[in-house]
Amino acid sequence: MRRPVRRLRRRLVLAFTAFTVLVASVFGLYAVVFMYAVEDSVFEAQLAREAAVQLATHAARGDWRAPADTGIVLYRDPARFPADLKRGFAQEPWRSEFSGREGRHYHVRQLQPPAPVAPAWLVAEVSRQLVVRPIRDRVVMVLACTALVMVLLAIWLGVWLARRGTRPLYRLVHRVETLPVQPQGGSALASEFADDEIGVLARALDRLSQRVSAFVAREHAFTRDASHELRTPLAVISSAAGQLLGETGLSERGRQHVQHIRLSALQLQQAVAALLALAREDSDTQPVAPVKLVPLLERIIVEQAPLLETRAVAVELALADDATLLAAEAPLRMVLANLVGNAFAHTQRGRVRIHMEHGELQVLNSSDDGATLQQWPQPRPFDKGEHSPGSGLGLEIMRRLCDHHGLRLRIERSDTGVCAGLRGVAPSVAG
Repeated sequence: MRRPVRRLRRRLVLAFTAFTVLVASVFGLYAVVFMYAVEDSVFEAQLAREAAVQLATHAARGDWRAPADTGIVLYRDPARFPADLKRGFAQEPWRSEFSGREGRHYHVRQLQPPAPVAPAWLVAEVSRQLVVRPIRDRVVMVLACTALVMVLLAIWLGVWLARRGTRPLYRLVHRVETLPVQPQGGSALASEFADDEIGVLARALDRLSQRVSAFVAREHAFTRDASHELRTPLAVISSAAGQLLGETGLSERGRQHVQHIRLSALQLQQAVAALLALAREDSDTQPVAPVKLVPLLERIIVEQAPLLETRAVAVELALADDATLLAAEAPLRMVLANLVGNAFAHTQRGRVRIHMEHGELQVLNSSDDGATLQQWPQPRPFDKGEHSPGSGLGLEIMRRLCDHHGLRLRIERSDTGVCAGLRGVAPSVAG
């Protein structure tokens, strides 16, 4: 039994891990942004308080006063800003926070008294008061380590939950794969599982198994009845037609009709045997061993000889006495009987040669009168030749029978005729 692919478990673990990474990343980002926002709000609050005092003083006295906070400097003209601040302010005057050289950091707030008084600016150099930036690398490292621990925990939790959650599903898969073939009754899986989603699936499989079992029971009944009801009448028809052909008072036209009945009965017997073999599930129970081909083909040629009674066809069996083919004997006999019979039936004048080439048993029929041979490179259902008396299912049934029993059938046309090649069961299949 092939080991199941654990895609569902991997997806659950990946989902847990991806969700944890996303949450940790968002949390870390929010934490860093929050720290910077809190730090900046402290400086902005200092500047806001100083700005309120300055505006009130200017309204009362008509002039600015020296800032009470020694860390804040009042500038009446931006041209007098420190050089590193002046450069940044000239490029982006709408900003309130600037980074300077040598670790300096500035916060700027504009004072706008009523017109026509010119504005002033409060500048706080806060590099010595910064709290977040000096510890930023350590904070990021702590957040990264915490995220890594949470990801590892998520992987462990995902693996545990995935195994726990999918264990009933894989147990159900194992039970379905090991179900015995039961013509009646079906399976009883639902009783082994809880009343959850897996239990619902198990009950659905039980219902399906019951339907399949009923179908198999009907098919077994059909094959049993067909075996009894079809084989015996066909044998009687074939035997009676053979006896009628021995009657001396039979007219030539009547002899042709009787011969046609006999050949049709023979072909129908082969088709019934092949269909019954396909309907049975016995391909794994039939023994596979080297089958001697010469005695088997001699019997088949004798059985199919009535197809050549009115035809000028030479049959050549060019096989070594010890030639064998690895296969189950019963299906091999059906396939060879069909191939030999098909070669006999579709060769009016010519030769049918049976030989072995490179481990492949070949049935080659060639016509002397240029007639079209009823064989096809790729057999398809109901695909038949113009003069074929059958329904076009013979080669398709043989192909399915070969696939069912591990045989390899090849049909191809060449300049010399039509060749049907048959190889035995591959070693891996036979083993």
